[in-house]
Amino acid sequence: MSFEALVKFGWNEHFAQHFQPFIEKEYLAGRVSFQNQHLYRVYTEQGELLAEVAGKVRYEAESSEDLPAVGDWVVLRFRPHEDKARIQAVLPRRSKFARKTVGTKTEAQIVGANIDTIFLVTSLNQDFNPRRLERYLTTIWDSGARPVIVLNKSDLCHDETAISTHITEVQGVAFSASVHAISAKAAHGLDALQQYCVEGQTIALIGTSGVGKSTIINKLLGFERQQVKEVREHDDRGQHTTRHRELVLLPNGGLVLDTPGMRELQLWDVEAGIEATFDDIEAIAANCFFGDCKHQSEPRCAVLAAVQSGTLDASRFENYTKMQKELRHLALRQDDFARRQEQKKWKKLCKVAQERSRSKRKGA
Repeated sequence: MSFEALVKFGWNEHFAQHFQPFIEKEYLAGRVSFQNQHLYRVYTEQGELLAEVAGKVRYEAESSEDLPAVGDWVVLRFRPHEDKARIQAVLPRRSKFARKTVGTKTEAQIVGANIDTIFLVTSLNQDFNPRRLERYLTTIWDSGARPVIVLNKSDLCHDETAISTHITEVQGVAFSASVHAISAKAAHGLDALQQYCVEGQTIALIGTSGVGKSTIINKLLGFERQQVKEVREHDDRGQHTTRHRELVLLPNGGLVLDTPGMRELQLWDVEAGIEATFDDIEAIAANCFFGDCKHQSEPRCAVLAAVQSGTLDASRFENYTKMQKELRHLALRQDDFARRQEQKKWKKLCKVAQERSRSKRKGA
């Protein structure tokens, strides 16, 4: 079996290795490009196929996180006479951008899988918010993908000094992440983004509504594929243009994952991401007198001293403590969720055992 046709979709040695057990069974490998409820569109060497998840996969999934998401590589059983392929397994992910589902449900939502680079897009207007960038960066660093900050709508900043100030401010929270100021509408600065759009690489655009993600994708594609709406004039807030997550091939190589704008980003298991995003605070905390210092009212706290002296921005520290508190609350909810899932699992097993026992008695 040749996988050369899959390279342009992001296929590499990692996925080839994990697909080995399925080769002799004559399964197909494919990458999910679109999902609409229980129906998937998948890139394969035989073209795009419609697929649905096999009952066994859905039954064995402990949560929605175990089911296919856009960007996943999956194992398919396809018979030409059937209308749809069946997804038999999901290959291990190299990266995943996940958030807590909106609402009270304690579960992860996979926004995109197997992403190499994430463009964190924000606009240089009233919507510019460094604290929000920190929140997104925390999730990106934890995802395993590389973050790139894209400051769009530079045409709205008529003062070059203001752009430089914003770039400096972003670099103060993004650290090692690259930062690019562009104007997608005026097609200015887009060349800087082309270096990430190479064959086999997957980029995703993440950000709030109206920051210009659809316009950027249109420019990268070279034609107007996505509908574009103007932001509201009274508050510079955006409007949703993308309704579904979709993985799209770029003409110059690579793939781009377009995502709907997010009104909120609830954290999900991002301890490593917090350490990466706030490594300056973590470094300062290493000098606290008490090893278990909570940076609240403890004596000889290096973090509080840095805030008081102005070395550490107070609003940045406040955002850090807010996210730490949010994670602790989430951990408690996850423990309760895990307990309830275990109870459901044993109830299901008991029900299966009882049904088997009844069948045996009837057969006797």
